[in-house]
Amino acid sequence: MTANFTLDDLAVLIASRAQSSADKSYTKSLLDAGVARVAKKFGEEAVEAVIAAVERDKVGLKMEAADVLYHLLVLLQDGGVPLQDVIGELARRTQQSGHQEKASRASQG
Repeated sequence: MTANFTLDDLAVLIASRAQSSADKSYTKSLLDAGVARVAKKFGEEAVEAVIAAVERDKVGLKMEAADVLYHLLVLLQDGGVPLQDVIGELARRTQQSGHQEKASRASQG
């Protein structure tokens, strides 16, 4: 993979592997295990990234962040939420300050 590899590329790869067989694809075996397993793996990787960050382990943080992004995209695949929908939501939120955006969510709930 090159520096030009994007999250879009990873999302496409995950979607492709979701159509593969579980014996040939970790992604497919994870998806076949169900949303609880996918969510658990995402959570485990997020905790590991937090630990690496707190320990100031740059290499560990890089590795765990890659795992977090991968498992998040698998979770999105499982949930039928396209990455572009998430990117669109981020774009919408950046139209205002973070404090304003957070306050608008609180008033909606």
